[in-house]
Formats: sequence, C-alpha cells, structure tokens
Amino acid sequence: VQLQASGGGLVQAGGSLRLSCAASGRTFRNYAAGWFRQAPGKEREFVSAISGSGGSTHYADSVKGRFTMSRDSARTTVYLQMNSLKPEDTAVYYCASGRAIVSSLRNIGAYDYWGQGTLVTVSS
Repeated sequence: VQLQASGGGLVQAGGSLRLSCAASGRTFRNYAAGWFRQAPGKEREFVSAISGSGGSTHYADSVKGRFTMSRDSARTTVYLQMNSLKPEDTAVYYCASGRAIVSSLRNIGAYDYWGQGTLVTVSS
C-alpha cells in the first residue's frame, strides 16, 4: 500500500482545509486509516481514524467537533475535513493505514503504512 497525502496549505484561524490521502493497493479498502500530526519540536500525535468499513470514526479530543474524517465509496481515498482551524493545529499531517483493530486505532504503532505528510499552517 502506498499513500499520498495532499491538501495542506496556509489558512487563517477560523478557516477550513480538506486533506486527502489517496491509496494504491487493493488491501487498503479493508484497512483502517488514520491521520496523525507532528508540530515542530513535538511528538507525532493522533488526530483521527476510521475503520476499514468506514462505519466508525475516532477523534482526538483537541479536534472533536471541528474535524471530520471520511472515506470514499470505493474506499481508495480518505479525507480529513478541518474546520474552525486554530494556530495550534499547525503541523505536518500524515495519513496512515493498516490492519489496526478498533482498540488500537489511536496508536502510531498499529499502522503499517504511512504517507509523506502535508504541511498545514494556521496563522493567527
């Protein structure tokens, strides 16, 4: 599975962005997917995740109610709609995929495949 993240950019606080993560490989359709982010000088942290079927989503408390993760009907692309962005959302965002079970979706180590990252910068 290869993952290609896109959609990052510069946005003012309160604005919106939509990140995309396109995958190659048929097995991606059945894999869970997640978004993580890493701000300068900080560790990579969980943002959101979606089950292989798309039936369940999970969010970090810091983004709950502002971010929405989804996957397309063909299950080849996952999205992260980010609204009401804040300066503290500034980070490189990474998409990931793997045979993670629901209880481990928030764990970096649960994912087998990673995209290259896309930079999101939120100005105040």
